[in-house]
Amino acid sequence: MLRIIRPYLNAFAVRRAYAPLLAATFVLLAAGPLAAQTQPDIAAPQAILMDFESGSVLFERAADTSSPPASIAKLMTMAVVFREISEGRLSQDQEFKVSEYAWRRGGAPSGGATMFAAVNSQIKVSDLLRGAIVPSGNDAAIVLAEGISGNELAFTVKMNAEAKRLGLSGSTFVNASGLADPDQKTTPRDMAKTAMHIIADYPELYRIYSEPDFLWNKIRQSNRNPLLGMSLGADGFVTGYQKEGGFNLVGSAIQNGQRLIVVIMGSKSEKERAEDARKLLEWGFRSFESKLLFEPGQIVGEATLYGGERGGAPLTSTTPVRVLIARNGDDKLVARIRFEGPIRAPVEKGAEIARLFVYRGEQIALDVPLVAAESVPEGPLWRRAMDGAYELVVSLLRQGYAKLTG
Repeated sequence: MLRIIRPYLNAFAVRRAYAPLLAATFVLLAAGPLAAQTQPDIAAPQAILMDFESGSVLFERAADTSSPPASIAKLMTMAVVFREISEGRLSQDQEFKVSEYAWRRGGAPSGGATMFAAVNSQIKVSDLLRGAIVPSGNDAAIVLAEGISGNELAFTVKMNAEAKRLGLSGSTFVNASGLADPDQKTTPRDMAKTAMHIIADYPELYRIYSEPDFLWNKIRQSNRNPLLGMSLGADGFVTGYQKEGGFNLVGSAIQNGQRLIVVIMGSKSEKERAEDARKLLEWGFRSFESKLLFEPGQIVGEATLYGGERGGAPLTSTTPVRVLIARNGDDKLVARIRFEGPIRAPVEKGAEIARLFVYRGEQIALDVPLVAAESVPEGPLWRRAMDGAYELVVSLLRQGYAKLTG
């Protein structure tokens, strides 16, 4: 596969094309014919399977459709709590009081998932974390939210801010527990991104997700994640159910150093969501392997500059760029560099100015940021004048084309 890709990459055989929104696209590579990869037959209306290391998407179905999350919304709750801990604003030894609101809405009287926290008791953050993760306790999630922000509504401001920071475009959070609310929604892709963020940024805290059970108030509860007992290498995440949205699951498993993230949404039963998640994970581990496209610092392509000392800025990635390819037979992968352009000079080395998209057919298999590999200063007046005249002509041609095709 790489023997086919690299000659295209190294030769920079590119073609520039302008989209109506001034997005320049460079076609970088093309490989052999698409392998006949038999995808697993799953029942879930929404799903996604992603490779953790590369971010490659191996399977997706309605992955950007917003739906009720139920308890998988607790992934964002934990993302906020973990960040508070990692940045020193919250200690696991701190104690929070169980309010009557948290007890009634998420505790024993509620009839839902609970850690059985006693009203008005004081509980350490370390125990609340386990109560919110292992049995997916709604009371524990609410107590954490109240302890950090004063009330649950204020905590959701942090949840939505974190969602924006992580680039989640299809999610809105209105409570910390995932209890039913018509305004609370998420997508499989957003949940997969959140899961990857937790594993990458909070590996020590992520280990809680693999704990098999949790004892509180003399009640021992098993971990609700069905994947943990399937010999898949699963080590975490969460399930959820809501009448309006069905049965949901976020899972992660690792085999031979390769980690996959699976999200299932809208299943009709617990058994169906577990079986679909198992099928996707087994298929992903069996069918794909990771391949390196670019080393950190290797030149990937070039972005067009306006008014610079030269007409382009070389692009690179600060991290290895990997993509999953089919183990048997050739894949068809096409990579494109996209940026809003032309980019006005000067450009500083390390500035993020473009993104690399790798496609498997119509599916985006990889999306990584690209930075300027070196600084490009502003050019002399004559070059800026020539670039300005060129862009004016291109703009007029584009407007004329838009009128003809409108």
